[in-house]
Amino acid sequence: MLIWISITLMVYGCEKYGVPHNNYSVSHGVFIVCEGNFTYDNASLSFYVPATKKVSNNVYLNANGKYLGDVAQSMTIIDTTGLIVVNNSGKITVISTKTFLNIATINGFTSPRYIQLINSNKAYVSDLYNTNITIINPQSYTITGSVNVGKTTEQMVKYGNMVFVTNWSFENSIQRIDCNNDTLTGTLPVTYQPNSMVLDKYNNLWVLSDGGYQGYSGKQIAALTKIDADSFKIENVYTFPSIQYSPSCLNINGTRDTLYFLSGGWQASTTANNGIFQMAVTAGALPQHPLVYQNTKLFYGLGVDPQSSQIYVSNALDFIQPGIVYRYSPNAALLDSFITSVIPSFFCFN
Repeated sequence: MLIWISITLMVYGCEKYGVPHNNYSVSHGVFIVCEGNFTYDNASLSFYVPATKKVSNNVYLNANGKYLGDVAQSMTIIDTTGLIVVNNSGKITVISTKTFLNIATINGFTSPRYIQLINSNKAYVSDLYNTNITIINPQSYTITGSVNVGKTTEQMVKYGNMVFVTNWSFENSIQRIDCNNDTLTGTLPVTYQPNSMVLDKYNNLWVLSDGGYQGYSGKQIAALTKIDADSFKIENVYTFPSIQYSPSCLNINGTRDTLYFLSGGWQASTTANNGIFQMAVTAGALPQHPLVYQNTKLFYGLGVDPQSSQIYVSNALDFIQPGIVYRYSPNAALLDSFITSVIPSFFCFN
């Protein structure tokens, strides 16, 4: 078990912190990234152990004496370090996944969103407002370069020497990047605002587009698009039943043969058919009804455990009080629920 006693290595643009408060020795757990409120600097991190049904809230605050910052967006684990993207603070906070202590802070981003690991010395960081993807070294915790893509970027998927990225915010395309030489090699139009993407066992990319925000004059009907990752060509487009749907949070199970996504939540209108949807990658049509109905809840974030394929979904409630997470079996049996901090939105499996 690693215990961080003192770190004196000086890295440009990084802050360092002291001794651990706790040492968490678990082989399997789930980090829940809690956004906090915009401009309130109260983003936080919870840690849940499914074997014991124990949740620890504010683990970063307890270990470091401060919150993560302004709007925590996502988290990526590399070995025993966790890289937490803090969107409105324009930074990535690096922690030990054993002690939750801050190891380093990478500054210099505009509005970072997600991290895609390329190799041990390189990772891409997407950005909501910057039209470059930022390249970082996850070993030295430094910015090392950028990829000029000409559009803002959101989620990323690596396949071979290619990285596929969604152009989400008021955009309508998927881009392909050769990550050996960090160059853009193609752009493919899809339905408006592709917000999430996964790769299945047959090497197909699945791209979920919300069609744009409710009430926006250019909104399209949402769609799920199937793309052959080798040819970078669209194989099928599954269109949602009406303009009222705003699907998000596309996930895939551990065997990469079943898709999960949310339809409803904070963007939705009053359609009753909201909740967690399940769809086999071999299905010929979208599912007609949710696997788990949202009902009066406000489903906001979704994650699927890559080992157990158990489903985690967050309820943001009123975006002010602490949220709730529900854990389901792959067939929708409720296994547990627990309270987190404010606006739980992203699940990272250790």
